[in-house]
Amino acid sequence: MKRLAFRALRALRLALAACAAALFSQAALAAPVDDAVAELQRDWEVIRYQTPVSEREKRFEALVTKAHQASTSFGGRPEPLVWEGIIVSSLAGEKGGLGALSLAKQAKAIYEQAIRIDPKTLDGSALNSLAVLYYKVPGWPLGFGDKDKAGVLLQQALALNPQGIDPNYFYAEYLVETGKGAEAVPYLEKALVAPARPGRAVADAGRREEAKALLAKVKG
Repeated sequence: MKRLAFRALRALRLALAACAAALFSQAALAAPVDDAVAELQRDWEVIRYQTPVSEREKRFEALVTKAHQASTSFGGRPEPLVWEGIIVSSLAGEKGGLGALSLAKQAKAIYEQAIRIDPKTLDGSALNSLAVLYYKVPGWPLGFGDKDKAGVLLQQALALNPQGIDPNYFYAEYLVETGKGAEAVPYLEKALVAPARPGRAVADAGRREEAKALLAKVKG
C-alpha cells in the first residue's frame, strides 16, 4: 500500500510539474507575441493616419513582410495573423486594380485562418475585417464579394464587442453601402463615444474622424 501511495504521489507531482511548465511556457510566449502585435499596430496606425498618401503603398509593402515574419514566428497564435490580414488588406486598398483583388484574396485566407484558431481574438477583429472585404470586394465573377456574408460577420463582431469603435463604424459603413444610411446613424454615434483603447490613441482619433465624416454624409 505504501508503495502504491508513493507511486500515486510521484505521478501527481509529475503531472503538476508538467502543468506548471506548460503555463510558464505560455506566459513566456505571451509577452513576445503581445510586443510584436503592439509594434504592428503602431506601425499600421502611423502609415494609415499620419503618412502622406503617396508614401503609403511602399510603406505597407514593407510592413506586410514584417507582419508575415511575426505570424510565422508565432505559428498557431491568431493575433499576429489578424494583423497580417489587416496590413495586407490595407495594402490592397492603397494599390487598387487587379493587384488589389489578389491581395484581398490573400487577406481573406489569413483572416479565415485566424478565425479557425479563435474567432474571439482581439474582440472579434478577424470577423470584422473579413466582413469589410466581403462588402468592399466585387462579387462574382470578378471577386468573392458577398454582402449577405458581410452582414452576418459584422453582427457576430458586434455581439463580441458591442461598444467598440471599429465594429460600430464598420457596421454603419456596411449599412450605408447597402442603401440603409438612416439605420447607420446610431452606430456612428456609438462609434464616436466608444471607450478609448489602450495604446490605440492614433487609431481611435483617425476612426472618429472617419465616423464624423460618414455621419455628416448620411445626415446631409
